[in-house]
Amino acid sequence: MRAIVLGGAGGMGQGVARDLIKQEQITNLVLGDLYPDPARLAPKLRDSEKVKLIKMDVNDHGGMVNTFKEIDVVINCAGPFYKTAVPVAKAAVEAKVNYIDICDDYEGTEILFNSEIDKMAREAGITVLTGMGSDPGTNNVLVKWYADRLDSVDDIYLYWVVAIAELAGAAWDHSLHMTLGKVPQYLNGELVHVEGGTEVTAEEFLDPLGTCHVRYVGHPQPLTIPKYIKGVKNVVIKGALIPLWVDELIKEQRDTGFLGREAIEIKGTKVTPYDLALKLWETIPEGRDKGPQSSGLKVIVKGEKAGKKITYTADMAGRMAPGTGLPASIAALMMDAGHVTEKGVVAPEGCIDPSKFLEAFLKRGARIHQTEKISSMLEV
Repeated sequence: MRAIVLGGAGGMGQGVARDLIKQEQITNLVLGDLYPDPARLAPKLRDSEKVKLIKMDVNDHGGMVNTFKEIDVVINCAGPFYKTAVPVAKAAVEAKVNYIDICDDYEGTEILFNSEIDKMAREAGITVLTGMGSDPGTNNVLVKWYADRLDSVDDIYLYWVVAIAELAGAAWDHSLHMTLGKVPQYLNGELVHVEGGTEVTAEEFLDPLGTCHVRYVGHPQPLTIPKYIKGVKNVVIKGALIPLWVDELIKEQRDTGFLGREAIEIKGTKVTPYDLALKLWETIPEGRDKGPQSSGLKVIVKGEKAGKKITYTADMAGRMAPGTGLPASIAALMMDAGHVTEKGVVAPEGCIDPSKFLEAFLKRGARIHQTEKISSMLEV
């Protein structure tokens, strides 16, 4: 199996690559990156005979198509995905190569499902699997795992938290972008758009995260989950950057125009506030609390089975790079083994067998804390 990881020298891309090189079926692993400096790679990747590091620009359509034709699967980890998911997927479809990304921006997902890319992929007989990271990704698979155990599903709540000690590069762009403007949520059986960064909820996460204040963010699940989990009434996605001062400052920046997208003129120079704020966020002042080296997920699925109300809850905590990279690697291996058969554009909950995925995920050391609450239909 020959694979290419775009953004391969970044944290998420290396999270995918470190798992792939351990697999016997992987014969060649290309890491494509805009800045292909070997010094950026972990020693195990730099020294592996399977690995080749090349320069790859996601804006070079022809270059991507030519490279992808020599590959069995494309794994896109080059964010932010509201900029990159569509062009990379389009190149993969043209090259007739299966595609996986870890897209966590709803705009890219929306275009993939509603553009000619879906039709082209179906006609080419390939799979475009979008959102196969941590969130979206693992939590989508967990939703499917629980939904399959219920007669009906009413409510799905997806919460995540990331400490800024884990953030770098394009992840900062996504972190600011996801709170801007109106973002999708699925409420009372309808897709609606609410103000990003609002409706703060205090939620408990596993140690070392503790109580975190999550708020509405622009992730893809409200768009995809209702496609596959029929009858669901609510799909809510909220997230948090910790420590709390980070989200509070982002809110102030948003409210005061520091995250504006329109260029303004300052002393004869055009400046876009968002670009300036993004650059400044990349360097946190020395001594400022950055939180633990950890991120977390919480999945809550509520429904009915055999006349009783059931609530399933799953919690996870750990490092962001492996937590995001492992799901994409596992999905690529499942594709190679013939366990992903759907063609066209599809989300994880629409094509990944939860049993096979979770078995592979747990074998790699993942830990999921699960609870089940059963109550009478008469309980209030």
